[in-house]
Amino acid sequence: MTHPYAIIMHEHGGPDVLTVEPFEPAQPGPGQVLVRQTAIGLNFIDTYVRSGLYPGKLPQGLGGEAAGVVDAIGKGVDVFKVGDRVGYCTLGPGSYATHRLADQDKLVPIPADISDEQAAAALLKGCTAEYLIERCAHVKPGQSVLVHAAAGGVGTILVQWLKAIGATVIAHAGNAQKAALATELGADHALSCPIDELGDAVKALTDGAGVPVVLDGVGAASWSASLACVARRGLIVSYGNASGAVPPFTALQLMQHGSIFVTRPTLGDYCHDAAELRASAARMFAMIASGAVTLRIDQRFKLTDAAEAHRALESRATTGASVLIP
Repeated sequence: MTHPYAIIMHEHGGPDVLTVEPFEPAQPGPGQVLVRQTAIGLNFIDTYVRSGLYPGKLPQGLGGEAAGVVDAIGKGVDVFKVGDRVGYCTLGPGSYATHRLADQDKLVPIPADISDEQAAAALLKGCTAEYLIERCAHVKPGQSVLVHAAAGGVGTILVQWLKAIGATVIAHAGNAQKAALATELGADHALSCPIDELGDAVKALTDGAGVPVVLDGVGAASWSASLACVARRGLIVSYGNASGAVPPFTALQLMQHGSIFVTRPTLGDYCHDAAELRASAARMFAMIASGAVTLRIDQRFKLTDAAEAHRALESRATTGASVLIP
């Protein structure tokens, strides 16, 4: 399909609500850039938007990250020029399209040694890993860190990144095969025990002390285990809710578990402006270019087959990262 098109939904529901619709890209206004997209990231959060778990105003587009080429620029754009390769991960839903308007402050340059597919697959997950490790938890060499869902999209990057900076990684995954993947990625200890046994397992690995940092993107199902694993005066970083939101807790409970700290960060607050976003992306791209972090792109779907991509994602038929190609 050569004419510009987007994937739009007019109602919430299963993959069949996704429709392919032609449109005429608008010309960029002041400070805006028109991006001709060449690769689009596929993330599980896209299925939450589609189903209505994360509701939005209908009709609505999908997708939060993409890479491409600048096709046109508006008045006042002074960072990019036509022909530049760019990517984004903080624009909100709407990346399932051949073209997209973006404020220049939401775009990052893509280095020559990073492909468009790598950028589209890595920006959201990779920038998340960067801020979690380096600016939220401030992980130091030699520290032990527990990574929940270590075989997931963010988890696989976290494991590699933590090893690259000299941390000791205790990975937990849902089964032995996923734990084996965490081992391949460099985890010092890869566990697949039932979640209610994780506290004892981690304490056994740390001489009873627990870990100073827990990186938890699971949420409700892992919260009790995170409390059982964290060391005195340690930090639980609850950055996702794949299994539902963390249940309510009190300040007194944090004292009872060892005067611990808890934070619930989000990418938007750690990449709040153009300088933070571009610094985070540059650091992430450098980790990929150096070989410290390897990004596996195991699935490539046509953008017109977005519904098929969602079915594969929800049935757990995918591995590594996936991209949509217009």
